[in-house]
Amino acid sequence: MTTNRGGTAVRHFTVHHDGVTVPVSRGGRGRPLVLCPGLNSTQADLHELTGLLRRDHDVVTFDLRGHGLAPAADRCSFDVFLGDLVAVLAEPGRLGLAGPPVLVGYSLGADLAVHYASEHPDAVAGLVLIDGANPLPEPFITGGDLAAFRAMAEELATRQEAERARGSARQVSLTAQDIHELNLEIDVVRSEILTRYRKIDRPISMIMSTSIAGDSGEGRAPRHNRLWRTGVERLVRELPRVSASWLDADHRLVFTHAPEIARIIGRLVRC
Repeated sequence: MTTNRGGTAVRHFTVHHDGVTVPVSRGGRGRPLVLCPGLNSTQADLHELTGLLRRDHDVVTFDLRGHGLAPAADRCSFDVFLGDLVAVLAEPGRLGLAGPPVLVGYSLGADLAVHYASEHPDAVAGLVLIDGANPLPEPFITGGDLAAFRAMAEELATRQEAERARGSARQVSLTAQDIHELNLEIDVVRSEILTRYRKIDRPISMIMSTSIAGDSGEGRAPRHNRLWRTGVERLVRELPRVSASWLDADHRLVFTHAPEIARIIGRLVRC
């Protein structure tokens, strides 16, 4: 099926993988990009950034299982989500891309992009990582943070119930327990991700928030914001081929700063 969005023809199709139907969209013109959403984000959520990128790039987007137009799944884990990305990129004939794409990942999507590139180095032209894939030198979530993160997961799951009731393209079918366990798993993944970076010989650019935990000077925010910056600074020191841009924003930067992010990506991809 093909639709028209803002004067751009967008083709929609599905990839069948591991018992799940992954919805994929492709539109635009120029150098190919594959945009991987993060945990609790969907193609529909990223529509502003996607629309801007499609002005100058051939952009592929998709929904992870349990997100957006993808059906709920019995299993949700980092490796399962990575399998969804692998399945989408294993369809070069259907994607019809002119060459290896730049992978653009947001949050969890950035971690997935790093793992994919470390295992398929010839299949990508480069990486743009948005507020994720941070090689943290110590756990982001400590024992003292568990109650707060559980509460955030419960609040998020409750908000998502209304989207599910409407059958919205923004719906997420994960439970609060799913979200909490995935956040803990991502923390572990990031503690080991530096070894993945060392396997990648493609250009890597990071677009990071200065205040991932918000701008409060109290509670957990100061520590988390410092840790976020420390992880990236360590990565850039160790691997000079990695560059970082910082936006004065929190973790919602793809929604609040889409034009700035699109401009940065455009500049990076042209280099």
